[in-house]
Amino acid sequence: MRKINFSAGPSTLPLELLKEAQEEFCDYKGLGYSIMEISHRTKIFEEVHFGAMQKAKELYGLGEEYEVLFLQGGASLQFAMIPMNLTMGGVCEYANTGVWTKKAIKEAQILGLDVRIVASSEEEKFSYIPKVEFSDRADYAYICSNNTIYGTQYREYPKIKTPLIVDASSDFFSRKVDFSDIALFYGGVQKNAGISGLSCLFIRKDMLERSRGKNIPSMLKYAIHAENNSLFNTPATFAIYMFNLEMQWLLNLGGLDAIHQKNMQKANLLYETIDKSESFYKGYAKKVDRSLMNISFNIAKSELENVFVKEAEEAGMIGLKGHRILGGIRASIYNAITLEQVKILCDFMKEFRHKYA
Repeated sequence: MRKINFSAGPSTLPLELLKEAQEEFCDYKGLGYSIMEISHRTKIFEEVHFGAMQKAKELYGLGEEYEVLFLQGGASLQFAMIPMNLTMGGVCEYANTGVWTKKAIKEAQILGLDVRIVASSEEEKFSYIPKVEFSDRADYAYICSNNTIYGTQYREYPKIKTPLIVDASSDFFSRKVDFSDIALFYGGVQKNAGISGLSCLFIRKDMLERSRGKNIPSMLKYAIHAENNSLFNTPATFAIYMFNLEMQWLLNLGGLDAIHQKNMQKANLLYETIDKSESFYKGYAKKVDRSLMNISFNIAKSELENVFVKEAEEAGMIGLKGHRILGGIRASIYNAITLEQVKILCDFMKEFRHKYA
């Protein structure tokens, strides 16, 4: 019996895609070999590779002004690649909303850049999204759209003239996005769009000019990856194959508006269960900034939290232990988690409360 996987990432995958990959694992499209075995230079793999790029742009409604890059090193490598490629000798501005922005800030500081933190919610342990005002003079402005640990999420992105950089790792492909001010939109795909080992970047083509002529190692230069269609070196072929399946799955569902509606239903149901628990459960994030992807909460009797995780596992649900930094409970309800599975969790939470209140 399959478990319901509420892990924050790598996370659950649509079962039908796992079965499709299983069927094709040893014999891709009846060709007599696995997609994992063939060269990334073959026409067969290029169909997967470029098909995945086209589908990703279609989902976000993007045109030729953006390049899609498939890179390795996870989203964490981008913490360094972004300042290396996009700084112009000026100021880099960051909004600090938790662990992932702190890591990005640290990498930019290691490079000796003029880093300014223009907004932060650290004084309240990152329980909300701070109001941010970026200047018009910065080389770029940087945010993380959703925080997996604290369960906060930008409802709307800042409207600015400065090129906006968005780390969207944990709400990637979960909703439509206004790209008006976005210069670079990126994330690791292992939460909402595939398996670990692959990062996807949407970069505005004028930003590629910033990396040309810079003294940056070839593997870390956006322009080189763009010029080579993300085939400068051997890409993460199986991860791209899975990403392509997930892009088609999202299109078949009706696109990002359709999946966003499903995600709101799931989150509303879970938050309602927390809010109506007569303070047995308490959500961590401020209500106005609650994430649709990661729901972090505590139990009033903290000694019950380990019991909750253990009994949930016995009931077929895994991945509910909160991040080691925050503790408590965390349910990550990414695209592949169904409304029915969230209902099972909510029913368990109600029964658990009645049992231990």
